Amino acid sequence: MTDPSPSDVALELERLRGAVEAGFARLDGRLDLLTQRHDQTDERLDELESRVDALEDRRWPLPSIGAVTGLVGVTAAVISQLR
Repeated sequence: MTDPSPSDVALELERLRGAVEAGFARLDGRLDLLTQRHDQTDERLDELESRVDALEDRRWPLPSIGAVTGLVGVTAAVISQLR
C-alpha cells in the first residue's frame, strides 16, 4: 500500500468539503421550509382561536332563548288547561 500524495489528500478533502457544504445547504433549505410552515400554522391557529371565541360569544343566548321558549310553552299549556 502506498502513501497518498499530499495533492490527492487535498483533492479528497476538497470533495468532502463540497459534500458537507451541499448537505448543510439542503438542511438549511429544509429548516427554512419548516420555519415557514410553522409560522403559517401559528397564523391559522390564531385565526381559528378567534373564530371559536366569536362562535362562543354568539352562542350564549341560545340556551336562554330555549329556556324562555320552554317556559312560554308550559305557561300557554297550563293556561289552556285551566280555561
